[in-house]
Amino acid sequence: MLDEKKMRLLETRIEGWRIRVKDTDQRKTYDEVFDQRTLLTIFKMINDGLFTKIDYPVSTGKEGNVFHGMREEKAVALKIYRVSNATFNTISSYLRGDSRYRGLRGDHRRMICAWATKEFKNLDRLAAAGTRVPQPLAVSDNILVMGYLGDDTTPAPMLKNLKIEDPNACLDDVVENMKCIQKAGMVHGDLSEYNILLWDGRTYIIDVGQAVTLDHPQAEEWFTRDIDNMARYFRHQGLKLTPKQLRDRVRGE
Repeated sequence: MLDEKKMRLLETRIEGWRIRVKDTDQRKTYDEVFDQRTLLTIFKMINDGLFTKIDYPVSTGKEGNVFHGMREEKAVALKIYRVSNATFNTISSYLRGDSRYRGLRGDHRRMICAWATKEFKNLDRLAAAGTRVPQPLAVSDNILVMGYLGDDTTPAPMLKNLKIEDPNACLDDVVENMKCIQKAGMVHGDLSEYNILLWDGRTYIIDVGQAVTLDHPQAEEWFTRDIDNMARYFRHQGLKLTPKQLRDRVRGE
C-alpha cells in the first residue's frame, strides 16, 4: 500500500526542482519525466526495496534524466526515461532489426519500457563480458536503477569535459572496454566522449540502451561510427591515431 504522505513529499521535492529550473524546455522535461504513472512506479519500487529515496537530479540526456538516489546505505543512479514522441523516434531505429525485440509492437510507453529493459539487459551482458559499466540493479516500467559512479559532491565526469593527462593510458583503457563489448557479441552504436565516464582512473561505458548484437543489420555500420568517433577524440587529445589503427587494436588484427 502506498504511503500518501511520502508520495506528497516526493511530489513537493520534484516541484521544487522544476521551479528552480528557469529554462522552459527543461521544465517541460520534468513534466514529461514525472507523469503520474511514473510516480506510482517510483513508489512501488521504493516499497519493494529497490531503492529508498531520490535525492537530486544529476544529468539530463537524450532519452531521460538521471537522479542520485540511495539503496540502504549505497548510492544509486536512477535513469527515468521520458515517454514522449521525440524519445520514441530516437530509439525506434535501434529496436528495429534487433533480433531480441523482433515483433515488438505497442504504444509509446510500451516501447519506452522495452527500451529501459533493453538497457538493463545490455548492461548485464556487457558486465558479464568484463566491460566496465554501471552495475545494473533493477528495472521497472520506464525506470532503471544502476550503481552510481561518483562521490557525495560530484558525479563521475564525461571524457568530453576533461583534459586527459595521459592520453595513451586512457586509450588503452577505452580499447580494453571496446574489446569487451566485442567479446559480449555487441556493438555500442553511439560510442563517443559523451558516454564514457572517468572515475578512479578507469573508464566506464554508459548509455548502452542502443547497443545491439552483432547480427543486427547495421551493426558493422555502427561499429565503424564508434571507431571513427573514438579515433577523432584521441586525435584531439594529441595522439596520432587513425580509425584503421583503432579498429585493428579493438579486433586484435
